[in-house]
Amino acid sequence: MFMEIGQFLNLRLKQMGIQHLFGVPGDFNLSYLEQVEADQELKFIGNCNELNAAYAADGYARINGFSALVTTYGVGDLSAINGIAGAYAENVALVHISGIPPLAAVQQGQLIHHTLVDGNYENIMNCMKEFSVAQTRLTPENAADEIDRVLRQCIIKHRPVHIQLASDITHIKINCPYRLLDLSDPQIETDVLQTIVTQLCDVIHQADRPALLIDQEASVFEVTKIVADIAQKCSIPFAVMPTAKNIMDEGAQDFVGCYMGGASQSHVRHVIEQSDCLIGVGVRFSDIGTAVFSHQISTQQYIEIRPHTLNIFGQSFLKIEIKQLLQELYKNLLPRQLITPPREKQQYKYINDYGNQKLNQEVLWQNIEAFLKEDDIIIAEAGTAHASLVGLTLPTTAYYIAQPLWASIGYTLPALLGSSLAAKDRRQILFIGDGAFQMTAQELSTIIRYQLKPIIFLINNGGYTIERLIMGENASYNDIQNWQYTALVDVFSEQKNYFSKVIENTEQLREVLSDLKQENRLCFIELKLSALDAPLSLKKFAATIAHFDYGQHCITESKKISSKVDCEQALNI
Repeated sequence: MFMEIGQFLNLRLKQMGIQHLFGVPGDFNLSYLEQVEADQELKFIGNCNELNAAYAADGYARINGFSALVTTYGVGDLSAINGIAGAYAENVALVHISGIPPLAAVQQGQLIHHTLVDGNYENIMNCMKEFSVAQTRLTPENAADEIDRVLRQCIIKHRPVHIQLASDITHIKINCPYRLLDLSDPQIETDVLQTIVTQLCDVIHQADRPALLIDQEASVFEVTKIVADIAQKCSIPFAVMPTAKNIMDEGAQDFVGCYMGGASQSHVRHVIEQSDCLIGVGVRFSDIGTAVFSHQISTQQYIEIRPHTLNIFGQSFLKIEIKQLLQELYKNLLPRQLITPPREKQQYKYINDYGNQKLNQEVLWQNIEAFLKEDDIIIAEAGTAHASLVGLTLPTTAYYIAQPLWASIGYTLPALLGSSLAAKDRRQILFIGDGAFQMTAQELSTIIRYQLKPIIFLINNGGYTIERLIMGENASYNDIQNWQYTALVDVFSEQKNYFSKVIENTEQLREVLSDLKQENRLCFIELKLSALDAPLSLKKFAATIAHFDYGQHCITESKKISSKVDCEQALNI
């Protein structure tokens, strides 16, 4: 069939389940945006800037599975690259479409605006190669095949891809395949799969203290239910990493808690570190996830299952597909009954009466835990919000969004825009600090523009609390200009259809949480807290960061692995 290049790209995006494209119009992407505008099944969401657009696309993909971002060449691409890099680090499947100058101008190296005016059209592509798993520059000759190739990599690897679409070829008709885009998972050869599964079953059946440790990739590659089934079938206790909050049922009988190295509760640490067969599913032992590499995991007792690789006690297998492997493992494992150690009490418990005292972190999160309900989408900014919510028991079907690994402050407000468009029928709640809000505050206007109705809690503690805890407690560089935050809703909104409140004490907090249960409009709540008020877990983490010698750790780990392994690799073991 014959179809315009831009139309074919749109068709493939729709087959991925994408209904919204985020971005900023620019002269080199306008011809493509005309095709998006003409497509009744797609909607372009205009953002205030390209960075915000990338964050919004990230939030959309976390709920929808895939997302699309549209920028213009050079200035737009580089403005978005921080958000794209964050999506890469956190396994978010994002399709980045860059409108580039006319193809002939690119091929001839013409001196065009939005470039370095040196005739080099490879520099932006080279930048994007660092933060995407596939890239292409479309031509009329290669467009059909290249679109499918690149999108297929986005589907398989759940990471960003980069497509350059020249402004003068969007409406050229090409011969396109009739087949649908292949959305299936790759498959392992049957005999290889059976050999591996048999070995895994033998190891697990022989273990006296098997345990499961689960991280964010398990959710990204949609294997959390299979892992839960394995745990239940064989009575295997499981823990999650702090970078994987609420991806598993934390009320399940075999759930023991959150493992974060030396900062773990004692019973969690015992179950994980004393296991004679620890199975890690999608685990990455980062500094954030391990309380700065304080984990004590023996490689001789550790099975690592990653999306495309497997390591059994030091023996590596490549070209593994995690979902197929776990499904076959579940079928072949024999049921067994083990006794899971009892869980310790959660850090926060709701107490009904605090009197009318000044608002503080402890009181705030005890009340918030009771306020949250099933099916909520809960978004937490890095810092006090994420540190506090990790310690709460969230409703089982609530979906939790954070960016703990890339940890780019300001991410969550635009991400809220994306997640709200991906799931308009679910209550969306954002917890964001004042410093982070000032990074991307403009996107509040886009949320209002598209008549979305999230609940936004702005934690105003007068600057960068997490940084104060690490260094510069009273330093001016950790201060920010205080804004009249709730007034911004009035500035951005023409119809005034919103609810806002400033909260300074516990009585006001109780009242506003009660009021919010009845609201069906945008709600913006400013919470005033002291500058150094933070959850205990964050204070401990900040103190560890402040005194941790990354360089010495790097040298030590390098020596453990090989004299040829460089420092950067050692930090990612």
